[in-house]
Formats: sequence, C-alpha cells, structure tokens
Amino acid sequence: MLFFDETKPLLTKEEINLLPAINYEGEIVLVRSDEELQLAVNELKKNSLLGFDTETRPKFTKGAMNLPSLIQLATNKKVYLIQLQHITQTEELSKILSDEHIIKAGVAIHDDYRSLARLFPVSQGGLVDLAKLANQKGIKAQGLRTISANLLGYKVSKGAQCSNWASETLSHSQIQYAATDAWIGLILYTQLIQLADSPNYVADQAKPKKKKRKFHFFRKKNSEQENIAGESLEESLN
Repeated sequence: MLFFDETKPLLTKEEINLLPAINYEGEIVLVRSDEELQLAVNELKKNSLLGFDTETRPKFTKGAMNLPSLIQLATNKKVYLIQLQHITQTEELSKILSDEHIIKAGVAIHDDYRSLARLFPVSQGGLVDLAKLANQKGIKAQGLRTISANLLGYKVSKGAQCSNWASETLSHSQIQYAATDAWIGLILYTQLIQLADSPNYVADQAKPKKKKRKFHFFRKKNSEQENIAGESLEESLN
C-alpha cells in the first residue's frame, strides 16, 4: 500500500526524519575485475528493468571535477556494485547501459550518464528520470530521499553519501548505502508507473529527437571481487 496522497502537502525535512528507514537486505555483488564484470553483465542483460545510480568522490576544492567511481545496477534479485577503478573492459557494460530496451531508472540519471561518458562510450538509451516521473504522478519531490518518503513512507539514509567512493575497498556502510540507492530506484519506478498521471500535470512539449552521441575518453585498471550475500528482501511494500 502506497503512502502518497496528492491532496496533502509534501513532507517537511523534519517529518521525513521521523519516518522509519528503509535498507536493501538482499544479495549484493561487488564487481572488481573484468572477469567478474562479464559474469555480472551476463545476468544483467536478462532484465528489462534496472535500478541505477552512480557514486563519485566528493569535491573539496573549488573547480575540481571528480568522475564516477562506482556504478550501481539493481535487479529484482541482486544489486551489482561495479568499482570502475578495477575495470578495463567496458564494451559489454556500455551495451547494457545504452540499450533502449532495458529501462534504467534513477534520479538525475542523464547527469550521471554525462559523467560516465567521460570514462567510456555510452549512449542515453532507456533512461527514466524518477524525479520527472514522480512529478508526472503529482509528487513534486526531486531527490531520491524525498520521493521515497512521500511515495512509500520510508526514509533513505544519506549517511555515506560524502564518503570516499574512490577507496580501494568500500566499507560496509558504503556498500549498504550504494545498494539501497539503486534498489530503491527500482522500487520507486515499479510503484510510480502504477499511479495515474496527476490531473495537474502538463507534459513537456515534445522536442524533435536528437541523434544519440557517443563519447570517447579514458579507461581504467583491473583486480578481484567480493560477494556480499544477505537475506533477500521480500516484497515489503505490497
């Protein structure tokens, strides 16, 4: 049962803080080599919907620009965390990310793709921005935390957001945070598409499609992997 009621105002920050937290409790696969990436890709391409997010080391210097260190992709069975510093072969990953027939759902997802394009060639195929979808359904919230709070009645922790995502080894709290962000994107998409469009929603004027562009930039290294398994989180929201 959904928490959302379009007749009520959005929750305040104080009200969101009082909500129960939601965390991913299913299986997490940490990908740290090209061989492990290939295994992940073989599973990911079987799906028509993926929750998506990236993590980037915070900037502490004015004008500095850091590139994504982690890609998170969630299926309804597992969440894959791909540490890009250990990956050199990105062609198959790029195919999944660019595939128009595989929906990737996330907040500000087009911005994430523009950043990824500085690392390897990728096209913006099959992308759904959850903030725009939420707005279409009458939820004016923009961030993952506020959309989750207003739609589901749960808060998403942001405790590890500003940690060092370029670290050689991710901490337990980073892994849990990253997996939850991608997984909650999957959940939000499946719930939002069941809602009728808001009567107050005005669709953006259709724009002519531009030819997709690919960008060619740098590459990365190689290493090993780690599997983190947990109890699978059942359909707690139904």
